[in-house]
Amino acid sequence: MSTTKPLGAGDLSEDGAAALRLKLAEIAQQKRPRRLDLDRAKGLGILLVVIGHLVARTAPQGNEWYIALKHALYHFHMPFFMYLSGYVVFMTGAARITPSKWPEFTRGRAYRLLLPFVLFGLAILFGKLVTSRFIAVDNLPGSLDQGLWGLVWNTDSSPAESVWYIAVLFALSILTPPLLRLLRGRVALLLVLALVLYVLPVPHVMYLDRVARYMSFFAMGGLASEAGKAWLDLIDRYFAWALIALLGALWLALTVFASWDSDVALFVCGTLSMPALHGLVRHRYFSGSSLLLTLGTYTFVIYLLNTPFIGLVKGAMLKVFPWDGVNFLIYAPVLTIAGTLLPILLKRHVLSRVPALDRMTS
Repeated sequence: MSTTKPLGAGDLSEDGAAALRLKLAEIAQQKRPRRLDLDRAKGLGILLVVIGHLVARTAPQGNEWYIALKHALYHFHMPFFMYLSGYVVFMTGAARITPSKWPEFTRGRAYRLLLPFVLFGLAILFGKLVTSRFIAVDNLPGSLDQGLWGLVWNTDSSPAESVWYIAVLFALSILTPPLLRLLRGRVALLLVLALVLYVLPVPHVMYLDRVARYMSFFAMGGLASEAGKAWLDLIDRYFAWALIALLGALWLALTVFASWDSDVALFVCGTLSMPALHGLVRHRYFSGSSLLLTLGTYTFVIYLLNTPFIGLVKGAMLKVFPWDGVNFLIYAPVLTIAGTLLPILLKRHVLSRVPALDRMTS
């Protein structure tokens, strides 16, 4: 009678062993408990994004405090989002998929990110062109042709600039697996490459400049994810110091070094935001926050729809009374609620009833 020998990694070809490791990683991912700290971190991040979107172009007079706040937010809130994105991509194993999985992964990312970017970008463009006939609209393109050109090529003047993050995340997600394979899996070298791209002049077309600008924060998220418990222990212990350092760096960037290259301030403040904000939401005062958890759960739909809702509510309110001076103290909380609550309500009561839209905005 023949006996069956257990199959080991040594009995498999290189591709077979890689496939086995991938399958085991997928099983482990399915069993992995949901990381609520990451959900709450995304919730904090998207709240900061909405606050930064309250004013698009012309600021309300007499509210220099908000201009300073927005300027400060733009020094770190999107780097923090890219850090979280890189963290999740590496944590789920997507960064290290085998070449045979690349086409399938790319299709999945295109459906998850690129399709919403195109559809909601077009919706924002056409919505602005239509509603501009009735209410004041920010960042209105001169024509449909200019709007389309800005959406896909001359992206510095995109009419849907608020959704650039998902286009950049798509590019970084599909580039990471082949780059890591070329770099023999060393994430530190990926970060080195990203730092080189950060300082190089990259054309401002098709968001290539933003891919180069935010790749380093994405790679840092990957390093943090692969560090595992060591990184979490570090930020749990020192997040308060990191938060103080972040606030100090922001003050310097807005005052003493205001004339410095903005990329320097973005890199310093963005890097400090990672331990500061991730550690903050893990602290006992915020680790049970249901508000941050809810915002984190609906981050994607809020990101896609916060600016249209802010624009519609602001346009309607401007028909009634101006937003200059103390009036902005009414506008600010109302627009913040509009940019967060209305997308959530639309998701729950409308988009969730259409399977394709529900998957696209989850």
